[in-house]
Order: sequence, then structure tokens, then C-alpha cells
Amino acid sequence: MTQEPTQSALEFAHQLRCIGCDARIKGPKAAEDFRCRSCGSLFEVEYPGMFTARRRSAENLHTQSAAGALPALWSQRRFSNSRLDRSGVWRFRELLPFLEDERNVVTLEEGNTPLYALPRCGESLGLDNLFAKHQGMNPTGSFKDTGMTSALSVAHERGFPWVACASTGNTSAAMAAYAARAGMHALVLIPDGKVAWGKLAQSLDYGAITCQLKTDFDGCVAVLAELVRRAPVYLLNSVNPYRLEGQKTPAMEMAEALDWQVPDHMIVPGGNLANSSALGKGFAELHALGLIDRQPRISIIQAEGANPLFLSLTQHEGKQLHPVQADTRATAIRIGNPASWLKAMRVLQGTGGWCEQVSEQEIALAKAEIGAEGIGCEPASAVTLAGLKKLVAQGRIAKHEKVVLLLTGHTLKDPEYTIDFYRGSLLTAEEIAAMPDQQREKMQALARAPMVLEPEVETVMRVLDAAVRG
Repeated sequence: MTQEPTQSALEFAHQLRCIGCDARIKGPKAAEDFRCRSCGSLFEVEYPGMFTARRRSAENLHTQSAAGALPALWSQRRFSNSRLDRSGVWRFRELLPFLEDERNVVTLEEGNTPLYALPRCGESLGLDNLFAKHQGMNPTGSFKDTGMTSALSVAHERGFPWVACASTGNTSAAMAAYAARAGMHALVLIPDGKVAWGKLAQSLDYGAITCQLKTDFDGCVAVLAELVRRAPVYLLNSVNPYRLEGQKTPAMEMAEALDWQVPDHMIVPGGNLANSSALGKGFAELHALGLIDRQPRISIIQAEGANPLFLSLTQHEGKQLHPVQADTRATAIRIGNPASWLKAMRVLQGTGGWCEQVSEQEIALAKAEIGAEGIGCEPASAVTLAGLKKLVAQGRIAKHEKVVLLLTGHTLKDPEYTIDFYRGSLLTAEEIAAMPDQQREKMQALARAPMVLEPEVETVMRVLDAAVRG
């Protein structure tokens, strides 16, 4: 049986480091909005000495793995019935040593999501190794669960009775579920009329007080920032650095699934930009431990109507970001002033990745193509495939390279979008006319409205015959 590592995780006390001025503070000393009091930047969690100590210990044992027994231990936990081991976040808890007591963990057995091959999409792009890491297979149907289990556990340990978030949908669903699990109260602020019903239904079902504000997501964030200063409410948006600690664990899962040979490229949707930051941190930590020999490129794809990072790079060399009025049907990334843009910029520059933007038409087509593989996803997830097409066309990704698309949400998060696509009512006539002929023909080939027929075998047979003739 694999032995637990000899060094306790709690030997490495965590601290928060400001990404702007490099100031360090203890976790409980953070301001209510998790902004640095000196420069206003965000924090990230760091563990002084942990990676050098683990690496030195392993090297002294002359092991090939710089972290010694960790990979075997993490794999072994998948067969355990322990509450923490069943979580795809907490089975990597040696890299998450920020709780004083593991009994305070709030989990819904999140993580351990599948890594699917996408042979048809890969073939159409001339790629031999295309995969999708489907974070929509988490308990509430999105990647937000991995971050919520970590950050809400901190709130639970510190005795907060209330948690709150501003959300375009997925965050609210995850927060409400985990708060309900912990017996805590949840407050959700969402933009009125700009959230998919499948997501709103979840926060209601899990008992959160849900307020639809007559503003956009960024307006909800502004209200929430003032609220947490006035009331004993713990903020659970992605500015909370403990969210990113949970969201880094898919990097561990992917490396493990690929026998510790990381992909050449990760393609990530760009909304509030915390996800790319978290994955970059996860791969960097694995590299520091010596578990992987390099880090993958991480590229970020935004919708054209919600593209502040893309504009920052193309117009200002990534040195400043100007908010935009976000407008896209991909509601999960309808964010015009992303909080984590500096963290994301650092990941792009550090890994050599790119940022692209894609149109509504390109998103819709890519979503249908992923669906044709038998793998559904929400619209925001599909920007990854749409962006990958552009990167391949630009010669930035070669045929032999291994590429992983991050799918952030389940297809049932936004069923109205899918139904409208197959009915032919999602895009306007002007949008369809603006598509290149090849894209339009492919979309028309994929679209299939449900048929209303008489209850007769012969009628159904004629439909079947027509489909076979193709």
C-alpha cells in the first residue's frame, strides 16, 4: 500500500501574495473584497517552502518523481470510500493546505471529470490528438464546483453564516448548492433577464435568496463589493483566491489521465478569466514538483461581443484593459470587465499562449460540432473549438500536437440556446448571410428541427428512408 507523504500538508502555512505590489498577508487579514489595500490588485494563495521542500525530499530518496509517492497516493485514493478521497479536488489535498481542519471541508464529490477524445472534430481540423476536459460533468454542471468546494470550505471554517456572489449563472448554482450542503445562507445577485433559465432554476432549487438586479454582471459586482463591506457576508466570486485553488485541480487530473505527459495546448473560454489563471497555477505547481517536464501553452478564447482581453492585447499590448459593454448569447462569458485579467495575462505570457475572439455564428457551429461527438456543452464552452479553428488556420498548432479543450458547462445549462439552434431561430437572417459559404452549409447540415407527424408507421418509415438516402 502506498504510504502517505511524510510531511504534513499543514507544515506549509499558506499566505496571500498580491499580484500587483507583491505584498504578503495572512489569509484572514484579506479585505472583504479580496483587494490589496495598498494597490488594489488581487491576491493568490502561496505555500512558502512547500515545493522546494517536497522536491528536495524526493531527490534525497533518489526517486524519479520529484514529489515521491504523491502520484501513486492520488491514484490510490480513487478507490477509497473516504469522503475527501471521493472528491477530485480534495484527493489532491497535499497541494491545498489552507484549511486548519479537514473536517471543515464542504464537498459534493466534485471533480474526477472525464477527458474525452474528439476524433471527428480533430479529423476536420487535421489534428491527431484532440481532447475535451468536460468540467460540465461536475455536481451542479459546471467547473465552478471545483472552486466552490475550496472557497466555501474556508468560509465554513471561519464561521461565516452568509456567503454571496454576483453571477451570470454557473457561480450562483454552485455557491447555492455548497451553501445548502454546509447549512449556510446564500445570497445571489444576477443581471435581470441575462441569465439562462437552467442556471437560475438551480440557485432557486438550492434555497438561495436570488436577486435579479436591473444591470449587467459588472453592475452586480459593484453592488456586491459594497455589500460585503457592510455585512458579515463572505464573498465567493473568483476574486476570492481560494476559488482558484480548487479550480487548479483539473490540471492535476489531466496530467494524471495522460500519464503525466501534459498536452501541448490548453484552450480555455475567457469570461472573468479566473479559470485560465487557476489552470496555469496548477500546471506551474506540478512543474515545480517535477511531476511534469514542461507546462502546456494556455490560450484564451473570448466572444466578439465580450472581448476586453483580446482588445487589450491587440490594441494596448496587454498593458491595460478597458471594460466593454458585454453582449453575447454565451451567457457564462458575458463579462465586460474581468476581475482576473492581470492573472490571465501573466498565464498567457508565461506559457506562450494566445488570445482569440470568435463570432456568435462560430460559437453556434462549434457547439453543434461538439454535440455531434455525443458530448454536449453550454455555448460558452464551445468558444474553445471555435478558437482552435482559428489557431490551426494561423499555423500556431501543428497536426501532431496534443490539444485539450476545456468545456466549462453542461449542455443542459442553456437548453433554450440548443433548441433555438436546431429550430433555425438562434441566429438572425443577417448573421446567417454574413457566414462564409462553407460554415453556412455545415450549420445547415447539422440543424434538424423536431418533426410533428401523424402517429403512423408508414409516415415514420418515410422519414427514416429519406434520412438513409441522406
